[in-house]
Amino acid sequence: MQERRIKIETGGVEVNAVLNDCDTADLVWCALPITASGSVWGDEIYFRTNLTADEQDSVAVVEMGAVAFWPPGQAICLFYGLTPMSTGDEIRPASPVNVIGQIEGDPTVLKSAPSGSDVLVEKA
Repeated sequence: MQERRIKIETGGVEVNAVLNDCDTADLVWCALPITASGSVWGDEIYFRTNLTADEQDSVAVVEMGAVAFWPPGQAICLFYGLTPMSTGDEIRPASPVNVIGQIEGDPTVLKSAPSGSDVLVEKA
């Protein structure tokens, strides 16, 4: 499968990510571009979409820089550090998420994006 790269812009910050090969990533890829208002929860930005996906290989702990889909909230989540649910060094979403990709480079640049900033996700 051809590499699927996306560009994410929010609050004057831009990061690139690569989507993995799963059904939820396919769903997001086909829906691009997506624009929404982002919210910050710890070191996570999340934003609601109109997409619906079942939990597929959902995980309760993610890696730094993970791009995930949170089925209960119909939201895309960008993880760049600990969340209020984190224990120790583990990055924990509010509930299990489908990991759909990985941010390239340093995801902590997203710390400067304020809550409420518009988020644009598009094919790179």
